[in-house]
Amino acid sequence: MDAYTYRFGNASDIKQIQEVCLLSYGQYIDIVSAETWLKWKSNFENEKTFLDLLDISTCFVCTIEEKVIACAFLIPHGNAFLHFEETWCYIRLLGVHPKHVGKGIGKKITQNCMDYASEKGEKIIALHTSEFQNAARHIYESLGFKKQKQFLLYDKNYWIYTFEIKK
Repeated sequence: MDAYTYRFGNASDIKQIQEVCLLSYGQYIDIVSAETWLKWKSNFENEKTFLDLLDISTCFVCTIEEKVIACAFLIPHGNAFLHFEETWCYIRLLGVHPKHVGKGIGKKITQNCMDYASEKGEKIIALHTSEFQNAARHIYESLGFKKQKQFLLYDKNYWIYTFEIKK
């Protein structure tokens, strides 16, 4: 069994987080439009994307032998964005290196976000996922997230999922 370590991510992890995002979301290069992929790639290659996220969020990473192989950003309530409401905290850019998919890492990092949100007194945690991210949808539904609304993004069906945190 691989020895995975889960911890908070920080600015010194950015290069590795960028690599994870490029590889993780790069799996969809043949599913999304060329224009969408170029937009994603540009964002992932831009260090400022991640520095800006670190300014407002808590980053979670999974490592093996000190190499980042998964990441997620938990943005606290008060940071409305796209379809995310002001009163919700939400998860962005959850990605797992393709070589480590199917080992429970995505579920564990999502649970870490949920636990931290609860500790911080958040009431609703949200995320969005798409029609081509079947494994992710399965994970979120198995953790109790409920589909709230559907919308089109990048010419694909996306859904907002929420989870009510109970004390």
